[in-house]
Amino acid sequence: MKEDSHIRETLISFLQGGNAYMPFPEIVSDFPEKQMNVLFPNGTYTPWALLEHMRITQWDILDFIKNPDYQEMSWPNDYWPAKKVKATQKEWDHTIAQYEKDKKELEKIVKDPRTDLYKKIPQGTGQTVFKEILLVCDHSAYHLGEFAIMRQAMKTWSKSH
Repeated sequence: MKEDSHIRETLISFLQGGNAYMPFPEIVSDFPEKQMNVLFPNGTYTPWALLEHMRITQWDILDFIKNPDYQEMSWPNDYWPAKKVKATQKEWDHTIAQYEKDKKELEKIVKDPRTDLYKKIPQGTGQTVFKEILLVCDHSAYHLGEFAIMRQAMKTWSKSH
């Protein structure tokens, strides 16, 4: 039981970030509205498109874990907004809020002692909740690092950063 508790606490810590990289709220904090739809230098997508991709992917994994009627999405089209879509500040805020909301839902699943982290997900092909949570953590860490570097290249960090 002690090992299970430790694993759950570790997964929560990884979902929240801040171990080897800045947590999500800090990375997106004070991002200038005028830059959210601008391609970063030598890039092929915008800061908002990257955040929206992170949100969609995390939501898809959450849906896969929870929904017995889960429908697989099509890669890559369903996981990225259309290239020509420009976000408003409202959409930017929604992307951030929904990402955080879905992350809290994943944390709730992990914290629930009734969740068998190692049982195969019935609608999957051998995946477990444990594996899917690690996938969220891995995907988020990769793209949060990318977003932080994107901010550096775009010079969008505040002077206090």
